[in-house]
Amino acid sequence: MLEAEVKARVEDLDRVEKRLSGLGAKYLDEESQVDLYFNHPSRDFSITDEALRLRRAGKRLFLTYKGPKLDSLTKTRIEHEVGIEDFEGAREILLSLGFVPVAEVRKNRRLYSCRGFIVSLDSVEGLGSYVEVEGRAEECKTPERLLGFLQELGISPEESERRSYLELLLDKKANAGPPD
Repeated sequence: MLEAEVKARVEDLDRVEKRLSGLGAKYLDEESQVDLYFNHPSRDFSITDEALRLRRAGKRLFLTYKGPKLDSLTKTRIEHEVGIEDFEGAREILLSLGFVPVAEVRKNRRLYSCRGFIVSLDSVEGLGSYVEVEGRAEECKTPERLLGFLQELGISPEESERRSYLELLLDKKANAGPPD
């Protein structure tokens, strides 16, 4: 699947939620997610712009591969995701194959459906509040349509963020300096 996605940091998720309601959005679900990211044993995903993660979303478990970003405006990329039954077992397999854990991303996510997009209102531990708008690129979810919908939510396209939550957390950690 080719996933098309755009996101932006926001100060007030409730304001965006009210905007979604005014656009006729349908509430889907709320869940806590824990994403454990891994680096490849023989190539650096931070250089190749790929990602491999295990996700715990409520009671559901997933293994996901994301390819490099394909455009300069959004996070459109190839994504392969499969459901798994055993998070710790999958983690042990990856470790046994030489994959290295990089970081864990924890967030609370409220999901909506609106105008063919899935909209996530995310509270990300250590980063703050974000809005993600995504859809399948195959369904004409072009960068312009994604950024246009973001604008309908009251968020300027210039406020969009291409870095993943993992990249944002790693950048924050790198810029924090040594502990006192």
